[in-house]
Amino acid sequence: MVDRGASAQSLPDDWPAHADPILALNRMGSFDWDLDAGLFHMDAQAHEIFDLLPGEFNGRPEGLAVRVPPTENQRLDAMVAQAIKDGSENYAAYFRVRRRDGTLRWTHTHGYIRRDASRRPTRIIGIVRDATEELSDPATHGVMVPADTRLDRTDVIQVTTAALAHARTVQDVIDVLKDTYGVTHLGATSLVMGLVEAGRIRLVAEGPEGSFVPGTLVTRIDEPYPMSEVVRTLTPRFIESPEEFARGYPILWPHLTDLRVTAAAYLPLIVQARPIGAIGLLYNDRSGFTPEERNILVALGSSIAQNLQRAMFYEQEKDLATGLQQAMLPRTIPSVPGADVAVRYRSASLGRDIGGDWYDLIPLPGGRVGAVIGDVQGHDTHAAAVMGQLRIVLRAYAAEGHTPAAVMARASVFLHELDTDRFATCLYAEADLATGVVQAVRAGHIDPLIRDDAGDCRRVPVAGGLPLGLSAEFGSLEYPVATLELDPGDTLLLCTDGLVEQPGTDLDDGFRELTALMASGPRDVRRLADVLIGMADERGGDDDVALLLLRRRGPDTPQTGGRLQQHVAPGDPEALREARHMIRAAARAWGAADRVDDVELVADELITNALMHTEGAAILTLRNLTGGERRLRVEVEDSSSALPRRREAGESGVSGRGLLLVDLLAQVWGVEARGGGKCVWCEFAVPDGDGDADRDGD
Repeated sequence: MVDRGASAQSLPDDWPAHADPILALNRMGSFDWDLDAGLFHMDAQAHEIFDLLPGEFNGRPEGLAVRVPPTENQRLDAMVAQAIKDGSENYAAYFRVRRRDGTLRWTHTHGYIRRDASRRPTRIIGIVRDATEELSDPATHGVMVPADTRLDRTDVIQVTTAALAHARTVQDVIDVLKDTYGVTHLGATSLVMGLVEAGRIRLVAEGPEGSFVPGTLVTRIDEPYPMSEVVRTLTPRFIESPEEFARGYPILWPHLTDLRVTAAAYLPLIVQARPIGAIGLLYNDRSGFTPEERNILVALGSSIAQNLQRAMFYEQEKDLATGLQQAMLPRTIPSVPGADVAVRYRSASLGRDIGGDWYDLIPLPGGRVGAVIGDVQGHDTHAAAVMGQLRIVLRAYAAEGHTPAAVMARASVFLHELDTDRFATCLYAEADLATGVVQAVRAGHIDPLIRDDAGDCRRVPVAGGLPLGLSAEFGSLEYPVATLELDPGDTLLLCTDGLVEQPGTDLDDGFRELTALMASGPRDVRRLADVLIGMADERGGDDDVALLLLRRRGPDTPQTGGRLQQHVAPGDPEALREARHMIRAAARAWGAADRVDDVELVADELITNALMHTEGAAILTLRNLTGGERRLRVEVEDSSSALPRRREAGESGVSGRGLLLVDLLAQVWGVEARGGGKCVWCEFAVPDGDGDADRDGD
């Protein structure tokens, strides 16, 4: 909810201090250029090459202008722009850097352009190194290496290593090794990689297609295969001829003849003196390895092992965090008569960092249902723990029969009294599926959306209060209640801000995009939920997403008894207006369309009396009584124990008419004690029928 990174794809936690053996060995720096966000991340060695202290660089490409002369800068910009335009995968160039003492140093860079599925460039990952000693011949100064030139194997390994530094998952590591830089530019014909699991080696990568050897998907460490050997001995195995391969591994060799293998390098993947796997590079254009090439490949194996171990830890932590978060969410969503419901959750968490987004659906008496969506501040296990507690207390308060406003206020007090500094946004909507009346309360959360049966979708502004926890801290526990109406076929969407917000875009733009997608989406709520969460997956981002869709079924659904409630505070004309809207909607939906004006007039009189003659608020409750003769019951509760008296109107005719109107228009009325206060009630007969009514204006 609150914590957001600037880049759609985050860097390792220890970036830019992440030390890599190959880059450190060759005194090279690496960079990651996020083209969408315009951010240029450099490691410590790259800062040193540009003679920049971390505090001197603003993290954007133009910040390098203090060290790169204007003519060099223009040349580099033009070259990179052309490589992107041409669809090239990489570029390489020499340029000069002016150090803080005024001296010029030659620098060499290799950049690898990453593109998305539509071939749009998104990132450039590369290396920089000091090349002053290398360019001793003046004729080589200013040389620009063509993007399609085959890169030097050492440089390719360095670029591959830089790319590995940003791999999050095991599959990311595999993708880096199997893409253009991983196999072809390393000069290898084929690549294989296995991980050690329970005393066996499980093959996790092989390529290209057609190079898989039957029977090697899972092998024992003591079997006569080169990967098993390097795992056992913790020593790399360099095979320098076909004859040596055939003699050493007669079982494996017959399966590799079609690849025309002439040499191979098998490297153990070792972390803290423990083998976690092995990798093999097969070549068809060499007959041996120089000592320098062996050292480079051994260093590559060390780099792969470190990044692979980090990816494995990340996946383990993510699985643990996801399991914890899923345990906090409802395991199942109950079936609700009269409605179709779908929920979805998408985690965008990194490692053990998890969000506090949640949803819930609470069956309530009288054919009502409570729908909850919320988001606890932060992305960690504490946020998930707070979320779990909030979900439980919200469900408990709603089940106790409190009004939506009271449910929210009590939840805010609960969160404030917890030993936490977190707050939470939340939206609670209580729907009567028989009438379609929805009472919504919003605590700092984003607005809901409603799509009608014809496909038109709109954002529904709901007046709100402070987030949970903050409203209790600042003594502002009054939450306004908005009354919405769901016609048969209408769909209500509650979601967290991860579905709407995008870095660098306006919230209103996000709502417009979501509204358009929902309007054009499938009628079925489950398929619609898949479409919406699919949009979040495609867009990425670093915030979780939770959503709840509730579609009211058509009028053929049998109507059951129901209850609606509205809190009306003194001096709150908006609450009174909402109460009147609720009365008219409920009367029409419950089959009392011909008594709408009478019901509204009587209820208005009772509310006015409660506000005028008591010091507190009035609570209006409407009940659809279906046992025997159908009746619509109106109850107005206040905090005074003084009983009302029916009396004749005064000469002015201004006062004294309240109970006379009640007695005249209602079939029956009465007064009941309620705790320290009272409840004045009345009932209206509802004619038998299907409850259909005219829905023209109020």
